[in-house]
Amino acid sequence: MKTTYPIPVAIEGLQSFHSAEPFPLESGVVLPELEIGYHTYGRLNAAGDNVVWVCHALTANSEVLDWWSGLFGQGTVIDPEEHFIVCANILGSCYGTTGPRSIDPRTGEAYGLDFPVVTIRDLVRAHDRLRQYLGIEKINLCIGGSCGGHQVLEYALFQPDLIERMALVVTSARESAWSIAIHEAQRMILEADPTFVENTDKAGAVALRAARGNALLHYRTSEAYVNRQTDRDERLEHFSAGSYIRYQGEKLERRFYAHCYYQLLKTLDTHHLGRGRGGLEKTLQDIKIPALVIAIDTDRLIPKVEQLFLAKHLPMSTYRLIESKYGHDGFLIEVAQISRALQEWWT
Repeated sequence: MKTTYPIPVAIEGLQSFHSAEPFPLESGVVLPELEIGYHTYGRLNAAGDNVVWVCHALTANSEVLDWWSGLFGQGTVIDPEEHFIVCANILGSCYGTTGPRSIDPRTGEAYGLDFPVVTIRDLVRAHDRLRQYLGIEKINLCIGGSCGGHQVLEYALFQPDLIERMALVVTSARESAWSIAIHEAQRMILEADPTFVENTDKAGAVALRAARGNALLHYRTSEAYVNRQTDRDERLEHFSAGSYIRYQGEKLERRFYAHCYYQLLKTLDTHHLGRGRGGLEKTLQDIKIPALVIAIDTDRLIPKVEQLFLAKHLPMSTYRLIESKYGHDGFLIEVAQISRALQEWWT
């Protein structure tokens, strides 16, 4: 039975892969079936050696040419005229891949808050089913930023002979206590909304705006807010900074579901490369794949100390520090600097 997915916004070019085979999660819970929404750009060449696999971040989707434009697209370092680009939506999200607002075929209703906890490892194993379906036997470059970088690292461990190179942008070997505390604060906001427990697409919608506003305080720097949101007059209310936060919260609420956001925050918390593998240092040293590790100097969510740790323990790493006034969000903004670093390392 193929499930249905109420995608909150229309996404051009979205494709769908359905697997009727049960999918066991790391927790031991088994999903009865699996569906993955994905995009591809370009063509797989005869040698099968031009694949760029993109792992997206928390609330992004598989339309990578849209949200990472300048790094991906015609005339860029990752051009679909040259590369076969694949980006798939992550398990637990709401853009065509099985998640909390998907229909549970066993009940005929959306999973809602009964959707099980999925780990970063689960995201990767789900996407590997898609990789097999597409007939991909080699990934020339696996790249991801933030949560996407978590997935790249897990993919390198799950399929060590598959990936030839990997680019890790503002990511870490383990979710820090700082990040987990931020996630818990956002979950508390969602739980405070009395509608959050309802099994509807609009459950927790108001709280989702507030949770997003809270998150944005950590994605950028105080300097970025001061430079861009300082009012030029002497008003007493309706400040630009407040309007900006409200606008961003409303923007996410229009394209995302609170139940999905809640569960994905839990997924982030599970990130720990060393779990069950003998510790972080040993696990990283086992990854014998050339890696470009990119940090942003002002990132306060996943600071450069995390990327320096990766670079120190990955045996085939190259470290690059990007200067930006935008903090963690710089990985989506500083595409010119990231492109240069990638091109110098990759070619």
